[in-house]
Order: sequence, then C-alpha cells, then structure tokens
Amino acid sequence: MAGRRARSGRGWDASPPRAGDATPRPRRGRRAAGNPADPGDPASAGSPDSSTSGAPAWGTSRGRAGSAGRAGGSARGEAAAAPRDEAEVAREICLRQLAVRPRTRAELATALARRGVSEETANQVLDRYDEVGIIDDAAFARAWVSSRHAGRGLARRALANELRQRGVDGDTASEALDELDDTTEAETARALVERKLRTARGEPDAVFRRLVGMLARKGYPAGVAIRAVKDAIAAQSAEAAEFAEQIDADALVDAEGEIDR
Repeated sequence: MAGRRARSGRGWDASPPRAGDATPRPRRGRRAAGNPADPGDPASAGSPDSSTSGAPAWGTSRGRAGSAGRAGGSARGEAAAAPRDEAEVAREICLRQLAVRPRTRAELATALARRGVSEETANQVLDRYDEVGIIDDAAFARAWVSSRHAGRGLARRALANELRQRGVDGDTASEALDELDDTTEAETARALVERKLRTARGEPDAVFRRLVGMLARKGYPAGVAIRAVKDAIAAQSAEAAEFAEQIDADALVDAEGEIDR
C-alpha cells in the first residue's frame, strides 16, 4: 500500500515517495561494527587510541623506579663487599669454634690460620681471650681428663696423647693427669672388663686376650690390664676361675715390657 511502511528484516524502509510527501526518512538500522564512531557520541569521546598514543605516564615512573632500585642494589652490594676488619673476623671465627666445645689456644690458632687470618692479628685476639679467661688451657685439660676418663674409660696414657694432639703443653697436661691416680685407674679398668664380660662369648683364653687388648687400646699399662682381666674372669665362674689361676700376670707383664722395648 502506498505510503505504508513495510517492515523488512534489516529495518524500516519508506515506501516510494508520493508527490507532495515529505522527504523520506533515512533507513534505521544498527551501525556496523566497522563503522567509525560518531564524533558526537558521548560514548566515543575521550577513548584512547592505543595505536597512536605514546607510552603511558605510569610506564615512565616505573622505569625511573626500576633504575633507582638497581642503583640502590648496586650501592648495597658495594657496601657488602667492603673489606671487614681482620680482628673482627678473627673474633667471629673463635666464637663459632668455642660455641661447639671448649678449645685450646692451639686449636683456635689453627682455625684462624686455615681461614687466612694473619699471625699478628691472631695473636692479638688470642692474647685478649687469654686475659679475660675465654681461653684457659689448664682448665680445658682438667675438664678433658675428667670427662674422657668417666665417659670413655680412657687411661692416663691415652689422655696424654689426646691433650698433646690438641696443643696442650706437657706441663699443663701433667698437672691435669696427676688428678687421676693409680687406684682410680685400676678401678675403672676392672669396671670396663666386668661390663664386657656380660656379653663376651668364646673360650676363656680368647676372651682374656680380647679384654686385655681392649684395655691396652684405652691406654692402660700392661700390668693394670692383665690383672684387671684376670681378677674379673676369676670371679665369673668356677671354670673361669680355674683358667685364671693358670695366668702368670707378672710373666705376662714382663713379656709385654720386652715387646715395648
């Protein structure tokens, strides 16, 4: 029908104009996705054009902050790499060593030399530690003798060897070892043998040799070791006592002395 608008699938179209009709309305329809935005459209106003805009302001700030951070890190690295006072390094090494267990002056000097501390600086630090009592070789020797004899059953000969290995001088070691007398040493040897006999297996002569060897390794003289084992075996059983009676302790001690010489 003339003048009637027909609806199409794409919008409203005006019928062919008749004479005297007003100017036909333009086609209504959705703007294609590819059409440029209407300059007058508020929704399109102020939208940034990422293809033509420069670097955002925050990017520049971040760049400056990154440069400042790298500069600060470099400064901190240079400060950390600055040489430290050698005496301070020596003191730290000594304190770490002493935190594990007591040390002699010789042990600390060895630790400092191994870490490259000069002998002059090491002596200065160790002299100061001597003055304030942090290092005391005499006290170290006494404590070492008491602890190792009670805990491991070591005799004076073995203890003297351990003190020498740790740099304790002979006079200081002798004073500490004098506190361990012959009676105490013999009692300790007998206790060690009795404890081992509880689990010992084998013929009496084999057990005898093993126990004497055990005491010898702990530093007991031949006479002390042989007599301690003989007495402990004799008290074990009638059969062991019969074997013990056949042991000539004095002859064995003399034989051991000849071997040592």
